Amino acid sequence: MHRLYKAAWVVRAMLFKCIFRSFSMPGYLGKPTFILGASRMSFGVKVRIFPGMRAECFDGGSLKVGDDVSIGQNFHVICSSELSIGSGCLISSGVFITDTDHQYSDVSLPVSHQPVSVRSTQIGENCFIGVGARIQAGTTLGRGCVVGANAVVRGSFPDHCVIAGMPARIIKRYDFETASWLRV
Repeated sequence: MHRLYKAAWVVRAMLFKCIFRSFSMPGYLGKPTFILGASRMSFGVKVRIFPGMRAECFDGGSLKVGDDVSIGQNFHVICSSELSIGSGCLISSGVFITDTDHQYSDVSLPVSHQPVSVRSTQIGENCFIGVGARIQAGTTLGRGCVVGANAVVRGSFPDHCVIAGMPARIIKRYDFETASWLRV
């Protein structure tokens, strides 16, 4: 039975190589929920995405996922510009990442009829994003950041920090001299 699953993964990956800009092997993508703009999505080597992904590339936006990335089930990503997830990242289930915000300044119009604003969102290499986190438009995570479960993150964060809360803030930084995480 295990061989049958592996064979199905290989066949599915070969099909994905045809619809995405790139999908490198070995890699795994569980049954997605919704994909828009697949030809503008690139996935590196050893990318594992569990079932339920919803990925949307609007208005020429592109998604680039580096090598050796693992993404949990029910991942949702929206991009209208270049959104990247660095190599070595571990993203838990139920995470949302976007570079797009809805405007709501004209109260006479429904929000869905108003323009969107786009701000670059970049996830650095070797980041860990906890269950249910929300990474909002305009966020930059440095290398090796840890994002707490259910955090709502917006802003720029330096390398090797722990970010948690709503709104998220830095609660720890890694100290290379003591080789430990220190509370801020």
